[in-house]
Amino acid sequence: MAGVVLCRAADVPADQGFRVDVPGYPPLAVFCLDGVFYVTDDTCTHGDASLSEGEIEGGAVVCPFHMGAFDIRTGRATVAPCLRPLQVYPARVVDGDVVLNTSVAD
Repeated sequence: MAGVVLCRAADVPADQGFRVDVPGYPPLAVFCLDGVFYVTDDTCTHGDASLSEGEIEGGAVVCPFHMGAFDIRTGRATVAPCLRPLQVYPARVVDGDVVLNTSVAD
């Protein structure tokens, strides 16, 4: 199984974002909701803000810049002024690491 290690699962606080910089990818945000890990682009699609610094409310991350929000699970913009969805990435936990899937076979 191909994949890129993003961070240790233990490094990601529950219901908070954790920023990861990986060569070949834009800045990424790793989230842990109810024990499940999700990975999205870290940069808001509305403004140049880091979503890993935003508050988590009901499965959505609130952008700290203009208070728009995105569903962490799907990337869908849920609160204006955010309109464009976030890119989401498939990930899994392997031996305590959050791993970004890099092939369709993962």
